[in-house]
Amino acid sequence: MSLEEKVQQFPPSPGVYLMRDGAGEIIYVGKARSLRHRVRSYFKQSGDSRYQIKFLMAKVVDIEVVLTDTEKEALLLENTFIKQHHPRYNLNLKDDKTYFSLRVDPHEKFARFTIVRKRPRDDARYFGPYSSGSAARDVLRQMIRMFPLRHYPLASCMSRKRPCLYHQIGQCSAPCHNLISQEAYTALVNGAMLFLEGKGRLLIAEFKRRMNDASERMLYEEAARWRNLLRSIEVTVEKQKVVLRGGDSDVVGFYRNADRIEIALLFIRAGVLSGNHQFSLSWELDDAAAISAFLLQYYTGTVFIPEEILLPLAIEEGETLAELLGELKGSKVSLTLPLRGTKRELVALAGKNAMSAYRDRDDEEATAAAVLAELSRLLHLTRLPGRIECYDISTIQGRFSVGSCAVFTAGKADRSSYRHYRIKTVDGQDDFAMLREVFLRRFRADSYDRENGPDLVVVDGGIGQLNAVQEILAELGLTGSFDLVSLAKSRVTHDAFVETAEKSDERVFLPGRKNPVVLRQNSKPLLLLASLRNEAHRFAIGYHRKLRSKEGIASGIDAIPGIGQKRRTALLTHFGSLQRLREASVEEIISVPGFSRTTAETVYRGVHT
Repeated sequence: MSLEEKVQQFPPSPGVYLMRDGAGEIIYVGKARSLRHRVRSYFKQSGDSRYQIKFLMAKVVDIEVVLTDTEKEALLLENTFIKQHHPRYNLNLKDDKTYFSLRVDPHEKFARFTIVRKRPRDDARYFGPYSSGSAARDVLRQMIRMFPLRHYPLASCMSRKRPCLYHQIGQCSAPCHNLISQEAYTALVNGAMLFLEGKGRLLIAEFKRRMNDASERMLYEEAARWRNLLRSIEVTVEKQKVVLRGGDSDVVGFYRNADRIEIALLFIRAGVLSGNHQFSLSWELDDAAAISAFLLQYYTGTVFIPEEILLPLAIEEGETLAELLGELKGSKVSLTLPLRGTKRELVALAGKNAMSAYRDRDDEEATAAAVLAELSRLLHLTRLPGRIECYDISTIQGRFSVGSCAVFTAGKADRSSYRHYRIKTVDGQDDFAMLREVFLRRFRADSYDRENGPDLVVVDGGIGQLNAVQEILAELGLTGSFDLVSLAKSRVTHDAFVETAEKSDERVFLPGRKNPVVLRQNSKPLLLLASLRNEAHRFAIGYHRKLRSKEGIASGIDAIPGIGQKRRTALLTHFGSLQRLREASVEEIISVPGFSRTTAETVYRGVHT
């Protein structure tokens, strides 16, 4: 039976179809309201005649279908298959952007705002997203200046003998020392939430009422506090420009050049433009399918789902997708294609952002490629270093020794590929032996993928480290599999006859060459290598500190009588550090699974003796 005859027998039901190539690999996953009608359209001469579809169908040798009860189930199943199989011709959204939000739990006693990366579906309130941690911290600092809420965990605050420095500078109302009532503090929390929601004018009216009420009751200190809050809020509200009446919206912008697509999102919260984010994607099929696939993959993650999403073009399954997102949000979500007015102007603005981001990214990639080509020329490499791996060792007198691997792909940090190694076979201070263990674990035959291996390996150190790694690679049979260099840090030299110290150049050592290559200081190739080396060092130091912190809490717990391995592990998991355990109250220790009041009191006494 031919493939076209097989398709004729597909049922006219909703479901998902999987296209396979000659090797049996899934190269495309699609969903349809009617499987028979949708898949048959790929074979019709008058149907999908775009060259991309013809190119796809030339590779398809088999098509499988999975039936679903509804079109909404087909959407979800398609998304699951794409994430599972990563088909060549599907949009695969790998968003390495870390989103930051402000979180507050209004039900918590004397609630405080914290910065978080994920939005679990709990009873807390979340505000954002913010494009970076610094942006979120700026908002938090601005808010704390207006609303003096606590900064630290309540147990930590309660353990202090007097209010913290933030109270002294007017940025904390010191609820831990009963300097503000629960009711007044709750009013501050509610005011902060209104401020973050963009409801500044409503907030001003409420605080004016409270100021006048306190003044009438001759509570002049309280009235002055509300007056000061009002002044701060009024200045901030004046700077905010409402671009859209109504609630929260996301605006989708779109720009395409050949098989590259740039999507820009504008975040509008309470009518105010609060941020944006761009996505660069590979896509070879039609534009509407790209928008649909993006919306499904992006909004079914842990991101905030707004009440309205403004689109640049119509998508086939808009109603079904809106219904699905509404279920995830817990309230109605609309997908709108505006044709005129302010909303249409916002979509056009998002499109301009997408086009600008595409051009900026194109220029950035061209610059990165030029830097890599220059680096290859200066170091006499055998290939363009598309993937560079840098290795570093971190230890303190042979204790808590770790190795790290930082990875740059196409000249940019590829943090998802970073790896760290806890040194297991080396005792004492022996950097060469530690490097040997790391390289044997990284490049052992049963796990090393030569096709996806590095083009260039950089070792932090001098000629000694380079020679040691050369021997290891020769032992593994990997000599010549990739280029290898070592990067030695600059050194500060002192001359007794010269008042000022001199700093030597950073040096790059190459195999078979005694004298190092000295790259021009502040040149882009050297800055790239230094950035890579610094990333490896930072990553190693971070893991090293984590091990030291765990050892610190473990040794502190081990000194407490009656605490076995199980409870020790529970305390490690719950508190993470000895300092946090010391700051915890007896009640907080009781909340750890497996701890009674008696045991919690034993732990409390043990860490405070």
